[in-house]
Amino acid sequence: MAVPWEEYFRLALQEKISLKIPGQNVEHLPPVLHLLEKRRELVDVDRSLQAQKEVFQTRMAVLKQRWEQVKQKERELKGSFVHFDKFLQDTEARRSRALQRAAEERRRASRQEAEALRLRAQLEKLRREREELQHRLQRLEPCARLLGQVLELLPEFQRVPELVARFEGLADMQVALRLTERQRLEELEEARGRLQQLRDAWQDEVLRQSQQRVQLLEHLEAARERTLCWESKWIQIQNTAAAKTLLLGRTRMAALNLFQLVCQHKRQPPALDIEDTEGQLEQVKLFILDRSSMLTSFRRAQASLDPGEQGGRGTPEKEVYISCRVCAKWCPPEMGGPCSLRLPCGVQEGHIASAK
Repeated sequence: MAVPWEEYFRLALQEKISLKIPGQNVEHLPPVLHLLEKRRELVDVDRSLQAQKEVFQTRMAVLKQRWEQVKQKERELKGSFVHFDKFLQDTEARRSRALQRAAEERRRASRQEAEALRLRAQLEKLRREREELQHRLQRLEPCARLLGQVLELLPEFQRVPELVARFEGLADMQVALRLTERQRLEELEEARGRLQQLRDAWQDEVLRQSQQRVQLLEHLEAARERTLCWESKWIQIQNTAAAKTLLLGRTRMAALNLFQLVCQHKRQPPALDIEDTEGQLEQVKLFILDRSSMLTSFRRAQASLDPGEQGGRGTPEKEVYISCRVCAKWCPPEMGGPCSLRLPCGVQEGHIASAK
């Protein structure tokens, strides 16, 4: 950064003024001399500053001239660089074009060489074919003479190609007939093979059906045995069901007779359905329990009224109860035994009187 010239000169003047003359005593000088001294110092300072300014200007002029020369050289160098860069670019472009032309020439030369080799090989092949055709012509020349003689013998053919076409047609027909014959023979062999397979399969099927028939007969015999077994079981079940049904009918009849006797004893008409056996048995049960409680209370009352008479009798008689297999109850004789129930003969035989 450049320093302003005014500031530079001001600083230099201050330095000059601040300097003192050596060997002088400023305090003993008069003011006039002191002023003259200051003026002289100021003149000296101006001269020195002027000299320094001239030197500085000279240096600045020299530096400016040298700076202009440097700029001129820089411009020249830039121009030289531009020209050199352009020269390098042109050289590189010419070199790349030359390389491309050389590569293209090499490719063209290789293609031409390959084409030349191909043409030489083709020429050699054509020469060999020509030689083969010449040999074939020499070999077939007797055949041509023979065909000419055949044409003389066969007036229906005018030219040799017609005779050759006829012969080729007959040869093709013979080949087709042989091919057809071979196909028919192959089909015949396939049919024979299928027939043999069918025969083998038929025998296997007959054997399998025979085995299956034997198995089915065995299953039939087993099914018949199971049928007889189940029929016997069914007859047994029917007999058991008939016996159970008969026993159930007798039981229901006995329950109905007991219920009717209870109703007669109560002098009430039957209020339940004939089929309601459980209700009838429940009514009979209630009647028996009621009579048992009445008898017990009666005995207690009798014992309390006549204790002495009861003591004089000695050991009381054993009370007798009647067990009925129909109602499974123990009934005292006061309730009526099997004789007083007037049940049917079949049910009455089931009552057994025993002591308890």
